[in-house]
Amino acid sequence: MPITQPATERVRVSAEPDWYESAGISLGIRVGNLVFTSGQAPIDAEGVTVGAGDFETQARQALANLSTVLTNAGSSLADVVKATVFVTDITQQDVFAELRAEHFPDKPHLAESFVQVASLADPEWMIEIEAIGLIR
Repeated sequence: MPITQPATERVRVSAEPDWYESAGISLGIRVGNLVFTSGQAPIDAEGVTVGAGDFETQARQALANLSTVLTNAGSSLADVVKATVFVTDITQQDVFAELRAEHFPDKPHLAESFVQVASLADPEWMIEIEAIGLIR
């Protein structure tokens, strides 16, 4: 006999202002004790690109946005178990490795995929980060 579990409610994660509301997507979705974020881009709260042409500035903004979404869901960067990092230039991997060590210092280290793509939703974006975090 198959084991069935009750459906877990999906709860939208947002911010004020919600920089993805106009795109018709959620900043994140909380399901049980997990939060799944949308890819966080190098944009400010009004949706304006930050640090055009500067990978480190863009990466720091994307990480700050990721932190905001996780915090609003009851999680944090320290609770990330999996991240997917999309970049337009794979040679920036060393720069991101330094930022990863700064923002995710705890062990065990998070699981991560680091992927070069031809482009992101906005041609000025050099990075986008999505994550799965625990809610303790």
